[in-house]
Amino acid sequence: MTEPTEPATSSSTPSPTGPTAPSATDPTTLVHPRRELFEHGLLPIPKLIFSDPTQTLIPLKQNLLEQSSNHRVDSASIAESLQISIDHARLVLETLASVLPSDSEPLVTAKPGENDAVGVDVFDLVLFLYVQSYKKLLPRTHKDSAAVSDVWPSTSAFDGYLSALSPLQLVRSNSRRFMPSQADEEAHQLSYLQKHLANILSLLAEPVEGEGEGEEYLVLTMDRFEHLGLLVQFGDKGSGGNSLSQMSPFFANSDPDMPAVPVPAAHVHDWLLQNIASALEHISERTSSKENGPASASDQDVAMTDASAVKVSTGTRGATFIEGISKSSYVKHASDIKGSSIKVLNCQESAIYVLAPLRYATVYGCSDATIVLGAVGKAVRVEHCERVHVIVATKRVCIANCRECVFFLGVNQQPLVIGDNHKLQVAPYNTFYSQLEAHMNEVGILPTVNRWDEPLALGMVDHHDSLSHPAGVSDAQAESATQVDPDQFTNFVIPNWLGGESTGSTENNPFTLPDSYMASQLRNQKNLGEIRQLLREAPLEESRKKELSSALHVYFKDWLYASGNIRQLYCLQGE
Repeated sequence: MTEPTEPATSSSTPSPTGPTAPSATDPTTLVHPRRELFEHGLLPIPKLIFSDPTQTLIPLKQNLLEQSSNHRVDSASIAESLQISIDHARLVLETLASVLPSDSEPLVTAKPGENDAVGVDVFDLVLFLYVQSYKKLLPRTHKDSAAVSDVWPSTSAFDGYLSALSPLQLVRSNSRRFMPSQADEEAHQLSYLQKHLANILSLLAEPVEGEGEGEEYLVLTMDRFEHLGLLVQFGDKGSGGNSLSQMSPFFANSDPDMPAVPVPAAHVHDWLLQNIASALEHISERTSSKENGPASASDQDVAMTDASAVKVSTGTRGATFIEGISKSSYVKHASDIKGSSIKVLNCQESAIYVLAPLRYATVYGCSDATIVLGAVGKAVRVEHCERVHVIVATKRVCIANCRECVFFLGVNQQPLVIGDNHKLQVAPYNTFYSQLEAHMNEVGILPTVNRWDEPLALGMVDHHDSLSHPAGVSDAQAESATQVDPDQFTNFVIPNWLGGESTGSTENNPFTLPDSYMASQLRNQKNLGEIRQLLREAPLEESRKKELSSALHVYFKDWLYASGNIRQLYCLQGE
C-alpha cells in the first residue's frame, strides 16, 4: 500500500506517524478475534477455499457489486459467481447470518425464507469467504495415554471395525488437557488475522488519486471499516453496544451528521497490527503467569488436573463452560449463565440441563449423556460425541464427527451434517420447561418452523482441520442421519426438581409434532392408561401388588438400558 505525502484526514485522524496501541494491561481496550466466526462460521465446501483468496475475491467482489445497486446479493448470484449449488449458496447466507456481529443487520433479522429477499452485504460476504482459508489449531502432543484411559469410559463396541479412530477416541487420545486452550486458540486466530490483514483490508478499501501525477492509494470509509467487526472486537464483551468505528481513533469523534473523511488503509493496517501485537503479548504474559503460578479452578484456560473432575467456569469472553461431569445430573438456569454462550465439554454418563436463552452453544467430546439445551438463537455445534442424546430448540445446528447420537430438534434451518459420522438419528423436539417459549421469543426462534427432518450432509473431509482429515485424503459425502421410528419416539420429561425458575407459561411442547409421531404418542398414552386401569382393578392382595410393582420397575429399567435412555435414571433418582 502507498499513501500520499500529506494524506487528507478528518479531525479525528491520527498523525502520519500512526496511532499508538493501547496498553496491553488494559483488558477493556484489547483487540480479540470474534470466536463465533471461527467456531461456527467455517464450511467444509471445497469451492469456498481458495489457494489465493485475494486474487479470487477482488474480481468476485467487483462482479457482485456490478449486479446490485445496494451492495447486497442473493443466493442465486452467489451460486452463479462461485459455481456452487443453490443449496450451498443458501447455506452460505444462513451461516454468515449466524455469525454477523450486529443484531440489527437485515440478514440477521430476516425470518425463515426471507434471506434471498434481503440479501447479504457484498463486503461481509467477501470477508466471510476469505476466512474460509483458516486452518484450525492442532492439539498439543499427547503425553500420558495411561492417565487418559483411566479417566475415560470404555470405547464403543463398534470402534474396532468402523475406523482406526472413532471421533471420541480421537478426542481421548488427545485429552482435553492437551487440546488447545481458549488462550491458545485466540492467539492462533489473532496470528492468522495478523498475517492476512493487508489482504483483508484490500478487499474493503477503495483507490483514490494522490497528489502526485498518476499516484493512487487505498482508503477506508467509516462504513467499510465497520465490516471489520465481523473479524475483531475490542474489550472482553465486545464494543459494549458501540460500533467498531467508535472504538477506533479514526472515526470516534466523527460528526454523525457529516460523512467522515476516509482514512488511508495503511494507517488502519498499522493501527490494527499494533493492537494485535499488544493482544498477543498480553496472552503470552497471561499464559506464562498461569504456568508459573497456582492453577485457578475458575479459569477456563487452565488445564484440568483430572479430566473426571467436575469443572464449571465462566470465561472472560462471556462463555460458560461445563466440563467433566460424570455419572450425575447437572442443571443451569438463565440466572446461572454469565454471557451468551455455553460449552459442554467431555461429559459422560450424565444428564446435563441448560435451561436458558443463549446465542451459541457447543457440545464437544461427550459420551453416553443426555444434553438438554434451552433456546439457542444463533447456532449449536455438536462435535466428537458418541451415544449422546441432544435436545435443543435452535435456529441452526451443525453435527460433526459423531456416532450413535440422537438429536431431538426444534430447528428453523436445515441441520448440517459434516465429517465422519455413523448411525446418527434425528427426531422432532420432545420436551418443554416453563420458560421455554419466553426464551425462544427472546432469541428469535420460531415454533412454527421445524426442519428437523431435512438434514443437509456435506463432505467427510474438513479442510479446516488437518488432524482428523490429513492432506491427501479423498472426500466423500458425509453419512446423513435417519429418522427415529415414530413407534420408538417418546416425550422427554424434565424432572420436577429442576423447576427452580417456574415462572413461565409453557405447558406443552411448542413445536407441533408430525402426524405419525403424534399418533404414536396418543397410542402410547392410551396403552399406559389401560395398564394403569388394569392394575387398579386387579384383584390382588397388597403384598402381590407390591411384587407386581417391583417387577414393572425391573422391566422399566431394562427398557431404559435397551432404548439408550439410561441417563434418565440419574434424573429419576433426584425426584
